[in-house]
Amino acid sequence: MGTEIGTQSVTREDFARFGQRLAAETQYARTAYDHGLFADAQRVAGFELEACLVDRGCLPAARNVSFLARLNSPLVVPELSRFNVEINATPQQLQGSALSRLESELTATWQQCQRVAAEEQGSLIAIGILPTLRDTDLSLANMSPSRRYAMLNDQILRLRGGRPLTLSIEGADRLATTHTDVMLEAATTSFQAHLQTPACDAARTYNASLILAAPLVALSANSPFLFGRALWQETRIPLFEQAVDCCDPGHPEYMRVTFGSGYLGADPTELFAENLSSYAVLLPFEMPGEIASCAHLRLHNGTIWRWNRLLVGFDDNGRPHLRVEQRVMPAGPSIVDMIANAAFYYGAVHSLTRRAVAPERELPFTAARANFYCAARSGLGAELTWLGGRRIMAGELLARELLPLARQGLAELELAVEDRRRYLGVIDGRLRSGRNGAAWQLAHYAKYHDFLRLTADYLAHQSRIVPVHEWPI
Repeated sequence: MGTEIGTQSVTREDFARFGQRLAAETQYARTAYDHGLFADAQRVAGFELEACLVDRGCLPAARNVSFLARLNSPLVVPELSRFNVEINATPQQLQGSALSRLESELTATWQQCQRVAAEEQGSLIAIGILPTLRDTDLSLANMSPSRRYAMLNDQILRLRGGRPLTLSIEGADRLATTHTDVMLEAATTSFQAHLQTPACDAARTYNASLILAAPLVALSANSPFLFGRALWQETRIPLFEQAVDCCDPGHPEYMRVTFGSGYLGADPTELFAENLSSYAVLLPFEMPGEIASCAHLRLHNGTIWRWNRLLVGFDDNGRPHLRVEQRVMPAGPSIVDMIANAAFYYGAVHSLTRRAVAPERELPFTAARANFYCAARSGLGAELTWLGGRRIMAGELLARELLPLARQGLAELELAVEDRRRYLGVIDGRLRSGRNGAAWQLAHYAKYHDFLRLTADYLAHQSRIVPVHEWPI
């Protein structure tokens, strides 16, 4: 969730000062974009991977404080719960062997994490929702010791008037529960691909990312279970949306976790203006720096979890840039699966952004949003509406149309031939077999009816670093 804050106590004056600075920075961002101050540089790729610490019995292990102290790596940081951590990548220019460099670094970091976890009698696992997770694990006692997290919890409950958060998901089974805090969010772990893009392409890249969200979640689904119930193929989607729900019931498009309210026009900074006008401030803390640092804009933006989020960053020379954070993919199943998912996204989004007719002109936003939830519910078996209003199954769309587009896009980006073959070959194998992470988990449980064995077998296969469509059951 980002930057730590200085204090947990806030006043009305704090909110007022933050709001004034946020408004000034939002106007600055718009003016800077109009005047061409945002970088039109090459594309840069990166990611964030959230993972769970588990003990030898494959149950959540609330040990991230001691784990991170032992590990002492700038690439690995705490997450909301004491049994979650986040692994970051060193950004890579999206060309040549960028993808294999990302995989090599992640593999090295992952192996280092596993060595340290073993010293603490446990393991690290990358999975959208841990099948052995219990409702009782999601308590404030397991919140990471961060003032930021405590304040987010307090402010979200304040906006809800103290009402508990209600979780209701219907899938193969039905789940209904309530929580008096935001710790339900800690059940979700994701693989978030970042794509820095030339400012002139940012709006179209963002819109194409929205359109690709449904096929991506169908392709990568890996979260079929929660608290012992089979729900959606990617249960993480409704779980996260309901875990921090503090919006006006009359405006569901402005939920804190949302698919969004529409496509972008020519100016991508419209999103920051929407943040200012439609979202209450949760962390009203004055940040150091000039208005051009956009520190308050970035802090506020970090408390609005659109499934595709536009971010402001700065290069080594201090010039601002824009990047899209594609948040729909779950963690896991294997390292090569995750890098393959990123490769598919980078290639496909590049091709869609380069179409002579913008794809957002051929697919209404309401259809893209409906596709997203249909894919989260049904995975590769979802029936989607595609460009021009065609109805097509997600698996068929991916295999026949989007995989070739991804190949074309990676070639145009001049990614290494060997990398293109390796990672898109993984996607091809997954589509031919019809087995993503969710399908493997569901098949395993149907055979053994044992979540502990499912998690142990998943962890063993994950350590082999082979794609999920090659995992036995």
